[in-house]
Amino acid sequence: MTADQSHSPTLWIKSSYSGSSGGQCVEWSPAYASAHGTVPVRDSKTPTGPALAFSTSAWTAFVGDLSR
Repeated sequence: MTADQSHSPTLWIKSSYSGSSGGQCVEWSPAYASAHGTVPVRDSKTPTGPALAFSTSAWTAFVGDLSR
């Protein structure tokens, strides 16, 4: 995982686990992940801020652990 500001995906998707009140908003870009093999994740409240970049295998393991 790295902090990276160079990701500029065209479409960010809000996580289904994010709260509806706007307090917990995590976004990721599946199109960028598919094209580059790196999954960018950011806080939707700071869209111009940095994004964390995960390898696709690390992201898959993380999401798999959440769904248990």
